[in-house]
Amino acid sequence: MNLHYRLQPCANPDSQALPIMLIHGLFGTLDNLGVLARDLQQQHAVLQVDLRNHGLSPRSPVMTYAAMAEDLLQTLDDAGIAKAIIIGHSMGAKAAMALTALAPQRVDKLVVIDMAPVDYAIRRHDEIFAALNAVTAAGISDRTGAAQCMRSFIKEESVIQFLLKSFQQGDWRFNVPALWAEYPHIIGWNEVPAWPHPALFIAGGLSSYLQDSYRAAIMRQFPQARAHVIAGSGHWVHAEKPEAVLRTIHRFIDQP
Repeated sequence: MNLHYRLQPCANPDSQALPIMLIHGLFGTLDNLGVLARDLQQQHAVLQVDLRNHGLSPRSPVMTYAAMAEDLLQTLDDAGIAKAIIIGHSMGAKAAMALTALAPQRVDKLVVIDMAPVDYAIRRHDEIFAALNAVTAAGISDRTGAAQCMRSFIKEESVIQFLLKSFQQGDWRFNVPALWAEYPHIIGWNEVPAWPHPALFIAGGLSSYLQDSYRAAIMRQFPQARAHVIAGSGHWVHAEKPEAVLRTIHRFIDQP
């Protein structure tokens, strides 16, 4: 699948650093990791993508990580990138981990933001799906009305505002029916072969997505993994504590 992407050149013409691919999470778009992109672009070319069924990328009834990894590999090819540092958040992090199985030689280093390579088996987004469907069913076309409708289902105003970034003239820029139908695949996981290269797992200190109980699963699949916890942050750690996340990423990717 030909994903919609944005390739920003490195601001330093003398830099020899590898390009970086940034991959957003569920209900997101390529702009969601913009705070990381703006900083990383000082020394790296930065490739941002809309995953399938999100943003301006094509829609599909399939939302497996194997399919998403194929999309990412094709995007690297389309952008002319032979090898890259891959950074993904949440669902995008799982897609990045799946890419290490599909094309291990194309990934130099891996940064996983608040996600583990496990089957969570917990539905965390049913209220969000209910809110999205309620807005659509009501025929609401403006963001103010959509926000008011969604507050009946979602308590966190920050989540509502995040979702509204993908609300355009009464339509959602993500494929709600496909994401609902494929949700078991999104929260699920099929273990990947061990990828013996540097991997960094960044956890939000207040998030439950990366727990000590997942350590064995992480080390089976990513034996060179290291972890760093950002205190006082939740699942959207890169948005809540961007400076701390960027310091952690730089320490990791700047090592020879």
